[in-house]
Amino acid sequence: MMQETYSAAANPDLFEAEDLHVLFAGESQTLPDHRLGPKVYDYFLLHFVEQGKGSFRTESASYELSEGDGFLILPDQLVSYASDVADPWRYRWIAFTGAKAAELVKRAGFTPEQPVFRHGGKSPIHAMLSSVLQTFQAKKNSSHLLSLGLLHQIMAEAQETLGMASALPSGESGVQRIVKQMIHYMASQYAHPVSIEQMCASLGYNRAYLSRIFKKETGFTPVTYLLKLRIDKSRQLLRERPELSIEQIAASVGLTDPLYFSRQFRRFHHESPSEYRRAVTGADPKPRQG
Repeated sequence: MMQETYSAAANPDLFEAEDLHVLFAGESQTLPDHRLGPKVYDYFLLHFVEQGKGSFRTESASYELSEGDGFLILPDQLVSYASDVADPWRYRWIAFTGAKAAELVKRAGFTPEQPVFRHGGKSPIHAMLSSVLQTFQAKKNSSHLLSLGLLHQIMAEAQETLGMASALPSGESGVQRIVKQMIHYMASQYAHPVSIEQMCASLGYNRAYLSRIFKKETGFTPVTYLLKLRIDKSRQLLRERPELSIEQIAASVGLTDPLYFSRQFRRFHHESPSEYRRAVTGADPKPRQG
């Protein structure tokens, strides 16, 4: 006959309004139809199924879970969960809180509508959770820092799974998210001689697919958007950095050929960079450097 086992330990380092703090960790082999809730918690509580099966219900949905699956309970969310009647689950858990806990959860990809991830049977997450529990039980001086490191690793594993689950979003919100990623990439990389091909490879999508959805959302092709972004940034430098030459400004926005830069600047603004600088600053252009 199956016996219930239960083990838990709190972080020996007390929580004092920190950015992020692991409260406790635990593990349990539950009995058939073992139930918790409906109830609410005032912290984040992540469960990972090591063996067996069970169900998890939020205020808006219900999920059937098995080995390698995990579920995140959000603060103040009414939830209930129960082990399977025939194959009750064994799971581990970790609870955390703090000012930046919600940011970590969001970055990993969890939302109220997506509280579940499915990692598979060979996941390293159960070993990480076991290490947190053992560290707390041993009351090590390093408990706080070690638990934070393992929590970040656990959330990174969840993020990979949640990311793969939405690798090619078809809904409007998914498409908008990809376009925002593209815009963020270009905004952070425009000063380097990056290409659209490099961006597509970095984001892991097909170029034709990205070009299509980007133009539909913004009205520009990615090539035109990146060029326009560079020219807009160059206008700012022309206004604010009179000591820089045209060549230096071109290089600062990722365009190493000053003649090409000047042609594209005129294409968008119908005047040369030097003419624009004179118009906005009244200064003569800095002589070209050889």
